[in-house]
Amino acid sequence: MTARPPAADGPARVLVVTAVGAERDAVCAAADPYEVRALPGGQVLHRTGAFDVLAAGVGPAAAAAGAATALTAAALADAPYGLVVSAGIGGGFSPHAPLGSVVVADAIVAADLGAETPDGFLPVTDLGFGTVAHRPDPALVHAVTEATGGASGTVVTVSTVTGSAARAAALADRHPGVLAEAMEGFGVAEAAAAHGVPVLEIRTVSNAVGPRDRAAWRIGEALAALTDAFRALPAALPPALRRTP
Repeated sequence: MTARPPAADGPARVLVVTAVGAERDAVCAAADPYEVRALPGGQVLHRTGAFDVLAAGVGPAAAAAGAATALTAAALADAPYGLVVSAGIGGGFSPHAPLGSVVVADAIVAADLGAETPDGFLPVTDLGFGTVAHRPDPALVHAVTEATGGASGTVVTVSTVTGSAARAAALADRHPGVLAEAMEGFGVAEAAAAHGVPVLEIRTVSNAVGPRDRAAWRIGEALAALTDAFRALPAALPPALRRTP
């Protein structure tokens, strides 16, 4: 799916959905200042530069609900978004996604949407329902990866953060090429798909996927890397999405 053409009054805006306020603020720091706009249900958008940034909450359900609310509000205002970006910090699969690095998803995959069976995990698609993966536009993924100095690969969405070496190994085995895990990307992608809007996921790595070791996490570094990634992002967007502050 390619980016939508610009609206009659200029380039389409980009909706960025994060989980928490710290991630939203890191994105907004790339293009200060911002203004606040209310959404139905009490949520607020932070509008800055080319981006409308929403901290929708933790997990795929909250992310999907928040993204859908913002997308619907924009459509009803006859100003639909041209791109939705799921963004924030996440866990990286060593050694391919080290701490502080940028990961751009070439596949956004629901890692635990399915059923456990005696023969192992079955994704929901094998049960005859729905989808478990969204694949962003390869040309956009390449451009953003180059602009941010990141790596591209699968980002898995989980409802429970990995806390053991065994589960990290199982995820890596089940999803060849996986680089990162987070908790919101698939929910955002589902909302974007329902509205026919292209999607992208950008993660900066705060910790290694595996045994939980909070002392080894580098959240501040990952948030700073997120700001840097969004400073670089506008130049990588197609002309239909380029908007100067």
